[in-house]
Amino acid sequence: MSQKHVLIITYYWPPAGGPGVQRWLKFCKYLPENGITPIVYCPENPTYPIEDKSLVDEIPEGIEVVKSPISEPYKWSGMLSKKSTKAISSGIISDTKSQSLTERLMLFVRGNFFIPDARKNWVKPSVKILSTLIKDRSINTVITTGPPHSLHLIGLELKETLKINWLADFRDPWTSIGYHKSLKLLSRSRVKHKALEKKVLNTADGIIVTSNNTRSEFAALTNIPLEVITNGYDAHDIPKQELDNKFTISHIGSLLSNRNPKILWEALSEMVLENAEFESDLQINLVGVISEDVIAALGGYGLSNSLNVIGYVSHKEAIKCQLRSQLLLLIEIDSEETKAIIPGKLFEYLQSDRPILALGPEGSDVERILFETNAGKYFYYKQKEGLKNHLKECYLKYKDHNLINHPIGLKQFSRRELTKKLASVIQSY
Repeated sequence: MSQKHVLIITYYWPPAGGPGVQRWLKFCKYLPENGITPIVYCPENPTYPIEDKSLVDEIPEGIEVVKSPISEPYKWSGMLSKKSTKAISSGIISDTKSQSLTERLMLFVRGNFFIPDARKNWVKPSVKILSTLIKDRSINTVITTGPPHSLHLIGLELKETLKINWLADFRDPWTSIGYHKSLKLLSRSRVKHKALEKKVLNTADGIIVTSNNTRSEFAALTNIPLEVITNGYDAHDIPKQELDNKFTISHIGSLLSNRNPKILWEALSEMVLENAEFESDLQINLVGVISEDVIAALGGYGLSNSLNVIGYVSHKEAIKCQLRSQLLLLIEIDSEETKAIIPGKLFEYLQSDRPILALGPEGSDVERILFETNAGKYFYYKQKEGLKNHLKECYLKYKDHNLINHPIGLKQFSRRELTKKLASVIQSY
């Protein structure tokens, strides 16, 4: 089989940590099996909010990676406030009432002077470098993945100046994503975002999205072919772990201020007051970047003694924590904008074979996946009593050493199977 060369333009690449890097790192691992050789283009000196150097070892052997320098404002804004800069670049935005003057100013500048995002200055130099690379290597297919959505502008310019096929991969929506409301956008900035989004969606040869809800949203904006290829899980060599002795409820990944599940803390607080033994058994593990607002809320509900803030750990350590946990927690904001968000950790949760407890909006893609795979329970924010009753059931099963899971149909979410679908899309252009 002759190999087709494809250029992948991504901001996140090891040693970047977090879910943004996993999607294309794994696609690049399996694309060669499907007759496609990826060439990766990424920044030489990026400002990653979190790093996981263990992921460097997962870069496929022999893959070609081309890098070029990038100038980012986060390096300069750190002089004003390192804490606010890291939080904003991580996606942690405080409630409006608790924002400092510095944070409000930084959000205003980020939203109105850096459209579509803080990596916009990388577009022009990248187009120049990649135009030469594409011609020299006779590459006819380019894939951009965002966020940051400025990378789609690289694909846009390459498409307009060269005879290439361009696929735009949206790991998250653009103008409808929740944090846009926090960027203090002026009306002209909103218009510019919308215009850029529309141009990308109607110029690309194909659009790839990660959820059915995003496909429905984009279908109203473009007639370009839309493909849903979710994130997924990959096989790992981590042995089965012994379950925690405590009734551990673990959340893996960033838990931001606006995703603070007070309904859950309230339900657990009531159970603690009703049952002293439950209080001694309960342990809430928070693994990843955690907002101070979340920690304060847990304290306000009297759950500080049950709280175990682990912080950010390597990908391998995160998997071990999942395998040990009694119950895995998945939280999304209760809003129309988050129906399309499927956290990458959901798929690794599925592979861990532990029961999942999820909270989010009605009509979410997460709700559908959990129902179809029989991998856990999904609750809306108005269902506190149902949530509390389910927690009680899980606790009783834990006490009886019978808190187990019976998932079905997980193979469709394996990285290898998803890459086969991606390869089929690429080969069609």
